Amino acid sequence: MATIVLGSQWGDEGKGKLIDILASKADLCARCQGGNNAGHTIVADGKTYGFHALPSGLMNPRCMNLLGSGVAVHVPSFFAELEQLGQKGLNTTGRVLVSDRAHVVFDLHQLVDGLEEIELGASNIGTTKKGIGPTYSSKASRNGVRIADVFHEDVFEKRLRALAEAYRKRFGDLLQYDVEDEIQRFKTYRPRLAEFVVDAVPLMASAQATGANILVEGCQALMLDLDYGTYPFVTSSNTGLGGVFTGLALSPLKVKEIIGVVKAYTTRVGSGPFPTEQLNELGDKLQETGCEFGVTTGRRRRCGWLDLVVVKFSMAINHYTSLNLTKLDVLDDFAEIQVATGYAVDGQALDSFP
Repeated sequence: MATIVLGSQWGDEGKGKLIDILASKADLCARCQGGNNAGHTIVADGKTYGFHALPSGLMNPRCMNLLGSGVAVHVPSFFAELEQLGQKGLNTTGRVLVSDRAHVVFDLHQLVDGLEEIELGASNIGTTKKGIGPTYSSKASRNGVRIADVFHEDVFEKRLRALAEAYRKRFGDLLQYDVEDEIQRFKTYRPRLAEFVVDAVPLMASAQATGANILVEGCQALMLDLDYGTYPFVTSSNTGLGGVFTGLALSPLKVKEIIGVVKAYTTRVGSGPFPTEQLNELGDKLQETGCEFGVTTGRRRRCGWLDLVVVKFSMAINHYTSLNLTKLDVLDDFAEIQVATGYAVDGQALDSFP
């Protein structure tokens, strides 16, 4: 049976800590969407581990870990993260699998991500510039490259050259990129990557059929969901419950519980609406006391009071069976704590998050 852990706000609610606790009983920990734009921090035995592309279930030496079909994989960052964890004494050998249907994030996508942010000017999204958005755009446009394609050199090279040419027509000389250089680097990555790649559909089917304890590690959060978040200031994948089923081939009938992680106040990174944001000394105090800096980018997080309208909206979409409240102690030294319980526009109360 599966336990699903999802963020209920704009991310950074503390999902990694809960995953670390639950992973001690998990046979398989799986990521269903996103890429190395995620960031989960775990402190164990005095060491701090930062997870970006890889599932936090790696902290449990008996747990297998999967990057599902809905994940976007930047191969050099994948290898670099494995190496960094190894340097801290974490043995990941034989415990990481990557779906052959996952899409590849190229350095090309990362360059395009930065150019698109510049193109938007003052209306920029505030992305991590990890290339996740352009990769999912390629996926939706059906000109992306999947992990399986990497092992068919002719197909791989043809598709990557076509992708580069399309971007070259759009951005011209602004795109400083050598497609042949990236193709050459993948000749090195290819044999190293092969040991991790698996057809995740039969893997998931077997895990469910044998009653394995499956832990799903959601990334980002509902309010960054492509369909239900504060569009267009969202990520480029489905961060809610729907993304779990499409990204992992998990049966809805095999779900034991859905846990929504709620921070006792609210934070978000990047641009976009934030009704309870405190652009004052209270926001500064929340930021400093809560050590609110992004794991992936190091950016200072925007901070504000708990927004129950957001949590209720999130509940209506993700159907949590329980909530995990985090970082309540950050509020210990506040003389007064405020909570948003409703929205009104021109004096008219709103039924839900608009």
